[in-house]
Amino acid sequence: MVKPVLFVLGSSALPLARKLREPLGAEIHTPDCVAGGDVTYAKATAHLGRLFGEGRSIIGLCAAGILIRAIAPHLQDKRSEPPVIALAEDGSSAVPLLGGHHGANELARRIAALCEGHAAVTTASEVRFGFALDDPAPGFVLANPQDMKPATAAILNGAALALEGALNPFPAATYSTGDKAVRLTVTEQQVDGSPTDLVYHPRTLVMGLGCERNAAASELIALADKVLADSKLSSASLAAITSIDLKSDEAAIHAVAAHFGVPARFFTADELAKEAPRLKNPSEIVAKEVGVAGVAEAAALAAAGPTAELVVEKTRSTRGTCAIAKAPAPILELPGHPRGIVHVVGIGPGTPDWRAPAARAALEASTDWVGYGLYLDLVADVKSGQQEHRFPLGGEEDRVRHAIELAKQGKEVSLICSGDAGIYAMASLVYEVIDIEPARIAVNVIPGISAFQAAAAKAGAMIGHDFCCISLSDLLTPWEAIERRLHGAAEGDFVISFYNPRSLKRRDQLERAFAILKPHRPDDTPVVIASNLGRPEENVKIVRFADFNPDDVDMLTLVMVGSSQSKCFARGDGRTYAYTPRGYAKKREAAE
Repeated sequence: MVKPVLFVLGSSALPLARKLREPLGAEIHTPDCVAGGDVTYAKATAHLGRLFGEGRSIIGLCAAGILIRAIAPHLQDKRSEPPVIALAEDGSSAVPLLGGHHGANELARRIAALCEGHAAVTTASEVRFGFALDDPAPGFVLANPQDMKPATAAILNGAALALEGALNPFPAATYSTGDKAVRLTVTEQQVDGSPTDLVYHPRTLVMGLGCERNAAASELIALADKVLADSKLSSASLAAITSIDLKSDEAAIHAVAAHFGVPARFFTADELAKEAPRLKNPSEIVAKEVGVAGVAEAAALAAAGPTAELVVEKTRSTRGTCAIAKAPAPILELPGHPRGIVHVVGIGPGTPDWRAPAARAALEASTDWVGYGLYLDLVADVKSGQQEHRFPLGGEEDRVRHAIELAKQGKEVSLICSGDAGIYAMASLVYEVIDIEPARIAVNVIPGISAFQAAAAKAGAMIGHDFCCISLSDLLTPWEAIERRLHGAAEGDFVISFYNPRSLKRRDQLERAFAILKPHRPDDTPVVIASNLGRPEENVKIVRFADFNPDDVDMLTLVMVGSSQSKCFARGDGRTYAYTPRGYAKKREAAE
């Protein structure tokens, strides 16, 4: 779900970019000086290099030379580089510059069709034959890509193509026989290729696994490797690792899937029970424990389909079992259910510039977004078809439970939080609910810039020494407990960030907090009042402790009170800055 990038240099290219944005599912990147895009950048060369490094498909509405000069220093491996296309501003020509056999040629053709222009495809084999040997049909993997170049040269010089195997990786190809033909061997077996024999592995195999709870990942990986080696089957033909849904949180099974770089899929006992007539090694013991007479064989067959055959029967290790089924054709759509995951995403205060790359990646990868409506609006620039589940302010547990239920269905869910996901946000509640009501989903907490960090940075460097955060909301925490913490922080001389300082119903907690601090803070102690951080309405000001007015604070405000050592001063730009010394003055004095 990662969006291609329509890279724009000037406003003259915006009309075409807007025309292509929706049909391509893309986002428009413009320089800071050009309004109307989805993402802005400061320097074109640096931005293009970053996008290329992230593996993003780039459609540059600019001269090809600009893209070439920006990306050239980042070129490494043509087999892993993303598509890069130069598109004329009038849409007349779309030129695939990189990644022609990895989607760029096809993307250029789509763009040309939308613009009624021309796709300037230049890869020799595709121009001449309509296909490229390193770009087989979906579900096939080239085993010896190092031999592709001489093989391509041979057919361009007149050599014929010969096909060995029941499956065809190139439907557009014409095959013949002959001593000088380049052979395409299609097989699940481990075989060596050569410049005159390209080997393609069809993804027709499914490995089913069973294991005892908390079996060692190393044992299950060793079992899987041994089964493949003994049967002379290539791991490149694996389409998935499968098991019963009771094992969806079994670390060893996910380790095997990661080892082979394939997805893991899980089936209910009822789904696996349908495979009972096809099992070669049913077990009454297993049936009593999990409701199906054989997990490994049944899971492999269920994923490979009703016409699949069991090519490796159940094989045991000390704590695991493994079986392999073979489908008659490459498996392009996997049955079963993935393990659901909740990404608890801290998006920072609001501005996309402060959003972590990991947060963006999780948002893009998710099928569903759950959160307070305002937070979903703050990440609208990343949206590409995700289902939104909007909740009003409050009802935090409803949000968490809804996200968990979606994940139980095998979905990838982002539970969106402002600031940091673990600071007065949803992460702790997610774990609390799962602790009370266990679920087999995965949880991934992604940190973000918190409001107190943003406020300190905007004001100067207020948290340069020891600090703490205290929520003044007594909805979930008794005021007596909050008051004890206030006394401790005041006497400990911490810089204190107050979250939830006021609301429509809570009007006096902030005044009471300042009354507790007053004996421990000089009148000129800096106090930062920061509201709407990272948003267009952002407002940050610094006042003296003695001049603080609680009426300047609302529910979107963070209040940060300095320690007795914190200072503030005005600079030549007319602004006041606050900081808390770390103690380097003593170090300087000692040096003198």
